[in-house]
Amino acid sequence: MTVALVTAAVARGLDDDLPPLTAALDAHGVPWELVDWDDPAVDWAAFDLAVVRSVWDYPRRRDEMLAWAARTAAVTDLANPPRVLSWSSEKRYLADLAAAGVPVVPTAFAEPGEAMDWPGGEVVVKPAVSAGSIDTARYGAHERAAAAEHVARLHADGRTAMAQPYLAAVEGVRGETALVHIGGAFSHAARKGPMLVPGLQVVGDLFVEEDIRPATATADEMRVGALALAAVPGGAADLLYARVDLVPGPDGAPVVLELELVEPSLFLAHVPGTAATMAAAITARRGGATARG
Repeated sequence: MTVALVTAAVARGLDDDLPPLTAALDAHGVPWELVDWDDPAVDWAAFDLAVVRSVWDYPRRRDEMLAWAARTAAVTDLANPPRVLSWSSEKRYLADLAAAGVPVVPTAFAEPGEAMDWPGGEVVVKPAVSAGSIDTARYGAHERAAAAEHVARLHADGRTAMAQPYLAAVEGVRGETALVHIGGAFSHAARKGPMLVPGLQVVGDLFVEEDIRPATATADEMRVGALALAAVPGGAADLLYARVDLVPGPDGAPVVLELELVEPSLFLAHVPGTAATMAAAITARRGGATARG
C-alpha cells in the first residue's frame, strides 16, 4: 500500500518540503503518491496513510476541507487527524491556549456584526481562518481607520477578523522562531524573517515568501513550545507533525504567535537530515496503520 501526500491543485510545484521528503521516502522504500485533497476520483481507502501537507487553498474552503478530512479518516489513517485540523484551522485556538496558561500574543476577535476591541498602538489585522500571511496587514497607531476598513472588508466577506498588537521585536536579531516537532518529538528550529515588511512577494496567491534559516531554540522557547503542544485538545500524542511559531513578547520572553497543525511548511529543505526524520516518522506510522489493518 501507498502513502498519500495530500496537496491542492493550486499548490503543486510550490512546496519546498516535497522534494527532500519524497527522496527520503524513496530511500526508506516507502511508495508514495501526490494527490489533491478535493479530487473526487481518489480512492482514499487505497492508502494506508494520508499525510496532509500543502492543502493551501483551505482558508476559503475550510468547511469543505474538514468534511473531506472526516470522510477520509473513516477509511484510512489521516495525519494530522480531523479533530486537530478542525481546532487548529481557526485561530480562536489562541484563546484556548491562553486559558490553558500558555503565553500567547494577545488577540481580539470580531465576528461579522461585532465591534473590534482594539489593542493599543500598532496592530496586525487578519482573518481568523488564514494561512501564509494572505489578507494580513500591519497598521500604525495613527492608521486605525484603515485597520477598521480592513475589518469591515473581512466582515463583508463573511469572515471573522482578528487583531493583535504588532510586536516589533520580530524584526530584531531573534525575530520569529519556528519549533518543528515530528513523530511526537522536537526535531529542529528555524528563524523566520519578518513577514509584514515592504517588498515581499506573494507566491501563487497562497503565501508571502519567507526568509528561512536554521536556528537553535532556547530553553525558554522549548518550554513554551511544550506548553502549547500539551494544550492541544485530546493531547499531542497523535500528531505526526507540529510547528510552534514564537516571537519575543514586550519583555523579551517568547510567546506563541501560531500553533501550526494543519499544513505547515516544516523547512525540510533548510535543515539537513530533517527530511529523513520525517520519512522515518511516516514509515513508523504507516507500519502501525498496516498492523492495525
